[in-house]
Amino acid sequence: PVDTDEFPISDRDDGFLLVASRLLAYRRLDLAVEAATVLRRDLVVVGDGPERRHLESLAGPTIRFLGHVPRSELQELVARCHAYVLPGIEDFGIAPVEAMAAGKPVVAFRGGGALETVVEGLSGVFFDQPDARSLAEALERLDVITLHGMAIRDNALRFDAEVFRRKWRALLAREGVDPHLYSAP
Repeated sequence: PVDTDEFPISDRDDGFLLVASRLLAYRRLDLAVEAATVLRRDLVVVGDGPERRHLESLAGPTIRFLGHVPRSELQELVARCHAYVLPGIEDFGIAPVEAMAAGKPVVAFRGGGALETVVEGLSGVFFDQPDARSLAEALERLDVITLHGMAIRDNALRFDAEVFRRKWRALLAREGVDPHLYSAP
């Protein structure tokens, strides 16, 4: 579950793409860096890790690495970005859901948890091949379709922590278990 209230809807769009992640090889951030470099698109990379030097070596002049930032700065970046990029396979992917809570579309690899959280044409677009060219094509597709911030946020609200708690309590009640015996934070 995600606290969607931490990422209120934002109409602001400063045009940059955003990725926030631990910089690890399996996260495939190289795809985002390469695609944004080829397209000459601004990409802001938030996070740090063992792949940082390698990613910096791939980056063109439109890529900025910020390292770790405070939560408040991440919230501001999400509010200002054009789209969030999820280039690797994640089990769930909290960061893309946070971006959708702010009304920002997600460009994601078609696999893993993104298949549950991103709705093609409603809250983002997918790319099918794990390469920079496929991601670049998806970024170009995003530029020619119209997505609506409130619809994107509504999609994210399915994963809100309070919605999760309500569903959990209802399930316990259906099974004859007093839901108040189990408290969620």
